[in-house]
Amino acid sequence: MPETGPDVFYILGNKVRRDLLSHLTCTECYFSFLSNKVSVSSTAVAKHLKIMEREGILRSYEREGPFIGPARKYYEINISKTFVTTITPNVFWYTGLDLDGGSLERATVDVSSFDVEIEDLHSQIEAFLGLTRELNKVLSLLQSIEHKRDRLMARIKETYLSEIGDMTQLAILHYVLLTGEATVDELSDRLNLKEREVLVKAQELDRFVPLIIKDGLIKIDEERLKQRNGGETNAGED
Repeated sequence: MPETGPDVFYILGNKVRRDLLSHLTCTECYFSFLSNKVSVSSTAVAKHLKIMEREGILRSYEREGPFIGPARKYYEINISKTFVTTITPNVFWYTGLDLDGGSLERATVDVSSFDVEIEDLHSQIEAFLGLTRELNKVLSLLQSIEHKRDRLMARIKETYLSEIGDMTQLAILHYVLLTGEATVDELSDRLNLKEREVLVKAQELDRFVPLIIKDGLIKIDEERLKQRNGGETNAGED
C-alpha cells in the first residue's frame, strides 16, 4: 500500500473534524471563531485541533488581532493532497496525490483489451499490471485537475472577499461549488446557522452569483451564469 502521510481515515472519521476542515478551507481561522462554528464544547474543539495538528493536517501560529490584547492563535490547513481509495472484497488500496503541480493535460485510457475472465495466472497478472498502468494515467490526470480546481477556488475566495467581503456568503458558495448542490438543512448544520439565516444569506449571494433556491435546495444556476458571462463558454473544451 502506498505511503500517504497523515491517517486521513482517522481524521475524516469524525464529523466535528470534517466540519472544522470545511471551515478552514474557506479561510484560516482563530480558535474562538472555529469554536462558534461547531456544536461541541471549546474543550472538544481544542482536542480535535490538536489531533489534526499532530497528524500534520493543520498548523497553528499566533498573530496580533486588530484590537489591543493578546495575540490570537490561528489554524490553517497544512497539506495539499487528493486521496483515492478503493474498498472491495478483493482490494483495499489507497494513495495520496500531491497537488503542488501536475502537468498532464490529457490522457487516453483504453481498458477494452483487458480480459478479466482469463484463467492463466501469468496472463491474469500481466493484465492486472496493464490495468494499473492505465489507472496511473487517470491518477496523473486527476492530480492535474485537482491542482487547477484548488488554484481556482483560491482565486474565487480572493475575488469574492475583495469585491463583496461577506464570509458567510462565501462559505455557502464554497460548499455549493464543492458538492454541486446543498440543502438548507445541510448548510445550517455545517455553518452552525439557523435555516432562515442560511436562506437570507443565500438570497444575498444570489445578487452576485446566480443560484437556484427552491424547495430547500441551493445550487448554481448555470444557465444564468452563462448569460452573465455573455453566452456559452468553452472552459474545459477543445
